[in-house]
Amino acid sequence: MRTIVHLSDLHFGRIHPPTVEPLIRAVRQIKPHLVAISGDLTQRAKVEQFKEARAFLDALPTPQIVVPGNHDVSLYNPVIRLTRPLDRFQRYITRELAPVHIDEEMAVLGVNTTRRLVKKGGRVNREQIAGMYERFCEFGDKKIKIVVTHHPFDLPRGFTEGDLVGRARMAMKHFASCGVDVFLAGHLHLSHAGDTARYEIDGYSALVIQAGTAISSRGRGELNSFNVLRATPSSITLEILTWQPECGNFAVSETRDFQRSPRGWIPR
Repeated sequence: MRTIVHLSDLHFGRIHPPTVEPLIRAVRQIKPHLVAISGDLTQRAKVEQFKEARAFLDALPTPQIVVPGNHDVSLYNPVIRLTRPLDRFQRYITRELAPVHIDEEMAVLGVNTTRRLVKKGGRVNREQIAGMYERFCEFGDKKIKIVVTHHPFDLPRGFTEGDLVGRARMAMKHFASCGVDVFLAGHLHLSHAGDTARYEIDGYSALVIQAGTAISSRGRGELNSFNVLRATPSSITLEILTWQPECGNFAVSETRDFQRSPRGWIPR
């Protein structure tokens, strides 16, 4: 079994300070095999915000998969945005914009969905899709296959397809053919667990799991939260840990179980 902590939308520059140290303690106590962070580490891509994010990451267990979000691209400096959009992210967080973690039980690929000419939305391109397809197809059914992006492949109620990552349908056809199991994302600041039914691919159903904002003050009707996945080749348990302001810690607020079936991943 593999344990994955999934954090998203930290937004250093707009954090909720009481949550930071308790979250670090909680993640350390979980002792995950991997920490996946699905973007928006900063509020406005400022140097001091990236430095704070770097210190936060250094306090968490490793290994880590970290991808950028649209807030990690400078908004108000057009020169940086157009010529070096992720320069600060790569300088302070990681040079790798397509991070990979592979071990005996899982293959996890991170994808940069930010685009310099798009303020909020994101997309994947053909080259990224082809690279992930080739890499995932190396493993057959031997490993759990996970994609980490900032922009989501599924949505809670109340959102439209315009909020999905761009080229999602094209990408999903390739992911289905190489058997991707789980998609981890953020961006909407809402916890959500769905599937790939909207893509209508016969015999394929993967899990799409979205994390709320871990430590930001920019909640959208939800308390701060993060996800823990406990995964085997045949079952996945999702735990949502939510900030408990009266206790000053994070605790499990919801648990959902899924199992692999002949038609893909389904609730158990």
